[in-house]
Amino acid sequence: MLFVAIGLILLFIFQYNKVIDTKRFVNDAEPYFRFLMESDYKFYLNIKYNGTISDDDVYKLYTIRIRNALLTIVVMFILFLSKLSFTYMLIILFAGFAVFKSSYMSLKKYYKLNLHQINLMLPYYLKSLEILIQHYTVPVALSRSIETAPEIFRSGLQDLVAKIDAGDSSVDPYMDFAKEYPVRDSMRMMRLLYRLSLGSQENKQEQLMMFSRTVSALQNKSREQRYKERLEKMENKTMLMLACTGGGILFFMLITMYMMMGI
Repeated sequence: MLFVAIGLILLFIFQYNKVIDTKRFVNDAEPYFRFLMESDYKFYLNIKYNGTISDDDVYKLYTIRIRNALLTIVVMFILFLSKLSFTYMLIILFAGFAVFKSSYMSLKKYYKLNLHQINLMLPYYLKSLEILIQHYTVPVALSRSIETAPEIFRSGLQDLVAKIDAGDSSVDPYMDFAKEYPVRDSMRMMRLLYRLSLGSQENKQEQLMMFSRTVSALQNKSREQRYKERLEKMENKTMLMLACTGGGILFFMLITMYMMMGI
């Protein structure tokens, strides 16, 4: 332990006197570890930060993950230096990898907890988009909808509009948006939206009615889900109240019986 303490003190002294610049080292090393970045890492960050995260912010947060992992490896290496073996090296690397993955798993857990809320937001956004499509073309309606769209969808909509404006007239921009927000019915709704963008002015009204019926069906599902959640919440509160009341009565009866037996 004395050797470990000396090692940590020396590391602190070197860092304090700028002999070792750990921040610069981590920043220089981060690009070499970028292949470990998960493909959906930015998506989960957008979920947590309401679509306000930029690419620079993504790399900064990823650099912090790398720093924490490397710091864990260094500290554990110093701790096990006196009895270092292949097994301990595996333990050290596993601990560093676990620390590296912990923030990603936390984001994934946050996403799963909030996915339901995102599902509920999509039908209402599509309804506002439907109103705009009645007066504008689909690309223009998408562009105008960005300001009033839920924040979580804004970055995806900006990318979608940018790809369309760049001349991509295929279904890919719409599917990319659906993949970025893989919530209920997003793939189907984006396909319908793409078909609506291809339709001529003559049959636009017919396609728009089909789109409207689908959106209304999604809204009905959303309302039913909200009602079901409120009902379940009320039932849980009722059960909790009954359990507390029954437990209190039982406890009071036991105390009364105990006092009577004591007398």
